[in-house]
Amino acid sequence: MNEQYKAETRSDVHLVDVVNLSSLEEEAYLLSKEFIEKAKLKKGQLFVVGCSTSEVLGEKIGTASSYSTAKALFKGISHAASEAGVFLATQCCEHLNRAVITEREAATVHGLMPYQVNVIPKEKAGGSFSTVAYESFREPVALEKVRADGGIDIGDTFIGMHLKEVAVPLRLSKKTLGSAHLTAARVRPKFVGGSRAVYDESLL
Repeated sequence: MNEQYKAETRSDVHLVDVVNLSSLEEEAYLLSKEFIEKAKLKKGQLFVVGCSTSEVLGEKIGTASSYSTAKALFKGISHAASEAGVFLATQCCEHLNRAVITEREAATVHGLMPYQVNVIPKEKAGGSFSTVAYESFREPVALEKVRADGGIDIGDTFIGMHLKEVAVPLRLSKKTLGSAHLTAARVRPKFVGGSRAVYDESLL
């Protein structure tokens, strides 16, 4: 579809930003696909995404949450994750202490069930992106923390607390998604040794 849609949330219809949701979905898919390839994520690894739909729409983070925007972004990102066979996890906003939503299978495979917490994200407490994720996953769980193998941050939501050590910035072909600042990071094993050490180039 090429129609222009007015972005709005279930409770906030005051937004005047107009976005092409189909284009946004496609862009999110392509950037996620690019990230997964450049980060060399393998099947079964954990891919975390933090997203402020407010920032995507050009508003201050936490002020203009948009369910329709979140749905388009989630569809694109989850499509790329599904194609690559990686588990997607979404970071909630600070009102839920940046808890993470993912599939129970992912939490089980990665030994994260001890970090399960009892909360259901909503647009005003968790954010639209994680709300859509919770509604879309087959068997969603909320986790206090994860150790992901890489991630994308849409709108400066600070996903670093959920990445394995050592996080390495990864440059994508675009620095924005919508109006939001876009950053990404992969991870690598720690270096040990000193000046005599020899390293495996494939792990750098």
